[in-house]
Formats: sequence, C-alpha cells, structure tokens
Amino acid sequence: MGGGGQLTEPVETSACGGRAASVYTWDEVQKHCHRNDQWLVINRKVYNVTQWAKRHPGGLRVISHYAGEDATEAFLAFHPNPKLVQKFLKPLLIGELAVTEPSQDRNKNAAVVEDFQALRTRAEGLGLFQAQPLFFCLHLGHILLLELLAWMSVWLWGTGWRTTLLCSFILAVAQAQAGWLQHDFGHLSVFKLSRWNHIFHKFIIGHLKGASGNWWNHRHFQHHAKPNVFSKDPDVNMLHVFVVGDIQPVEYGIKKIKYMPYHHQHQYFFLVGPPLLIPVYFHIQILRAIRVTMVTVLSSPMSGCSLFPTMPRHNYQVLAPLVRALCEKHSIPYQEKTLWRGVADVVRSLKNSGDLWMDAYLHK
Repeated sequence: MGGGGQLTEPVETSACGGRAASVYTWDEVQKHCHRNDQWLVINRKVYNVTQWAKRHPGGLRVISHYAGEDATEAFLAFHPNPKLVQKFLKPLLIGELAVTEPSQDRNKNAAVVEDFQALRTRAEGLGLFQAQPLFFCLHLGHILLLELLAWMSVWLWGTGWRTTLLCSFILAVAQAQAGWLQHDFGHLSVFKLSRWNHIFHKFIIGHLKGASGNWWNHRHFQHHAKPNVFSKDPDVNMLHVFVVGDIQPVEYGIKKIKYMPYHHQHQYFFLVGPPLLIPVYFHIQILRAIRVTMVTVLSSPMSGCSLFPTMPRHNYQVLAPLVRALCEKHSIPYQEKTLWRGVADVVRSLKNSGDLWMDAYLHK
C-alpha cells in the first residue's frame, strides 16, 4: 500500500469505516502516481488503489493511468451503475480534497469540466444512454445473414475464383459489421446488466471475429481512458509498423529504431488501407442513419477520457449538436469528416510523422 500523506486539515467525522479521515492537497495526491503507490480522486474523495489495482475487473493498467489524478469522469464513463461500484470503493477511501483545492487536477479548465458534466446530465435526461434493442437485433441479424449467404454461395457454386471473390467481399462486409457490433457490447452500451453485454460480446468477438474479449477490453478501455496519449493508449502503438504523432517518431529516430522504412509509411499504408475501405464504405452505406462524429480534444482540458463510451451509437446523431455547441463555446477543435477526407488526413499525418522520424534518425 502507498504511504500516507501529510495531514492538511483535521476532519472530525469518520468517513473510512470508523477510521479518522484526512484531507489532502493536489500536490500530495499527485505524488502517489507510481506502480507501487497509487492514489486517485473521485468526486473529491481520495482513494488508495495500490492493492486494488491488481484486482480491478477492467484491468491493472486502465486504473493505473489515473494514479495521482482526478478519475471522476472516467469512473462515470466506464461504470454504467456507479452505485454498485461504490461498495468496492468504500474500503479504499483514505480522505478527501481540502476545501481550498479545486475539483479538477493539473491544467483542466474548471468551466469546461462543469459544462461537460452538465452535458452528461442533459444526455441522461434525454434518454441517450438507453439502447434500442431492435437496432442491435437487426444489426446482428444481417451479419448472420451475410455469413449464411457466403456459405450458401460455396454450397451452390463451388470454390471457383468467382465464388471466392464474391465470398471474400461478403465476409469482409460481415467482419466489419461484426467489429462494430462487438464494440457496442464491449462498451456495455446495449443491455442494462453488464453480464448480458459480456455474454454477447464474447460470442460476437469470439465466434464471429475469432479474437479474445478480455484482450480487447483491456486494450480498448485504455484507449478511451487516455485517447492518443502515447505511453498510455495502446491504439497509438502500431506494433512498429507505423510511427504516429509527434513524439513517437522522434523517440524512434533518436534511438535509431528502424523496423520499417518509416519515411515511406504513407506509401506502404496503401498495402493495408484500401482492402479495409471496402467493408468500411458499405458499413457506412448500410447504416446511413448513424452520424459518425469525430471530436478532436487531444490537447483540450475538457476531459481525460473520450466522452461517453457506454452511450449506444444510434444516439450519436442526437448528441453531436450538443457536443459541437460545447466545443464552440470553449474554442475546442471539433471535426466532422467524410470517409475519404479521413483517409486523406491519415496519409498526410503518416507522411509528417515519417519525416519527423527521418530527421531524428539522421541528425539527432
């Protein structure tokens, strides 16, 4: 367990199961951000999660990413039933923030955080966290229909090259659809009971995709907890095939890491990119009613986590104008892109990162 902090202000009432509670400053909380010493703050309450982190159902890393920080938004975002989780938090409570301390840590903008919390409350009031079962039933149904259609094609017409191409196309679309659907269940955004979400998630990702549900959860929740943070978001790690952003390519260049010719990564991307575009394109065409919104909050003080991962995606189109209004109010960049514009931006970004790698590799 992590060591105790300095007592800033005595508290007469007991808040830790009979033990005297303490109050802490942010400076004290932020010292406890190491592997064997982890504190975090939720709703101004300070918790020592050093030992609990190893037993955390969401994985050790995702909770450790908030060591020494305010985890309020992440706690609400990842737990559909916060009251149920409170029983696990109670034994970990060691105190609270001093009354003179702000609710948010580091350089977060208090006004933005307050408006973001108001946005969540409004979204809950509008019922945007309630799923439409028919939407997900139809989604699963058409995936199974595509799988059956591919099987029937082989049964009726054999394994000639025409049938092979047709089945490849059908199954590519089905796999793209299954990828999005397992994403919904993995985010606990369909059923009210987490258990049913987990059951369907394991079925879809395990039987239709052939992957591990636990592996996906532990990686993807980290992504939503710290989106695009190089050392914490596993989705930024391209397994040495690509270097992305401004930090990773320079680090690789300085260390003379050259698993691939990264200055050509925007070109060899097309060996991977185009085969993925076909199923993605048809995914968009089939689900035209869904408005996919890209919100850029990479450097903003808005929130440490990616918006509302447990919200059913058929409600994104309702939420999008509300998010846009919040971003405009606080001058936070907000981007909404077509598929083709997104691909062009990917290529441009890969080229910029590749150039950074080459410059560091040759000159630093």
